[in-house]
Amino acid sequence: MRRTTILLASALFIAGSAGACGAEITRGAISVPLDEVRMVAFPRPISTLYVGNPVIADITMIDKRHAFVLGKAFGNTNIIALDGTGHQISNRQIVVFGSAGSTVTLQKGASRVTYACAGSRCEAAPVPGDGADPYNTAMDQIQKHQELGSKTGGAQ
Repeated sequence: MRRTTILLASALFIAGSAGACGAEITRGAISVPLDEVRMVAFPRPISTLYVGNPVIADITMIDKRHAFVLGKAFGNTNIIALDGTGHQISNRQIVVFGSAGSTVTLQKGASRVTYACAGSRCEAAPVPGDGADPYNTAMDQIQKHQELGSKTGGAQ
C-alpha cells in the first residue's frame, strides 16, 4: 500500500512539473481562432515584423506598437519584431485553432460535414478535413441565394 502511495505521489509530482514547464513554453503565445483576428501590442515601437509561416497567420500593422494577427490556417508559427536598429523586441508563438463557437460537425463513417449555426439556422461551413460534398453544398446554397435575389429584384 505504501509503495502504491509513493508511486502515485511521484506521478503527480512529475505531471505537475510537466504542466509548469508547459506553461512556461506557451507563455506569451498568441492564440487565434481560424479566420479571426487578435490585436497584439509590442513593448516598444517596431520597424520590421517577420511571420514564420504566412500561410498559417498574417499580420497587419496598425501603428508602430500594435498589429492585428489573422488566423489563416490551423497550426503554429511565430512572429519576430525588430526595432529600427535590427534588435529583436519580441519573438512570440502564434497558435491558430478551430473556433469551437457555434459549429456542429456531423460524422457518418469516413464522411464529415461541418455547419456554422446562428440561432435556429445552420449552414454548411467547410473546414479542412471535410469531404468534397460540403463545398458543393455551400456553392449550391450561394447559387440558390443569388437566383432568388435576381428573381425578386434584390438580395434576400
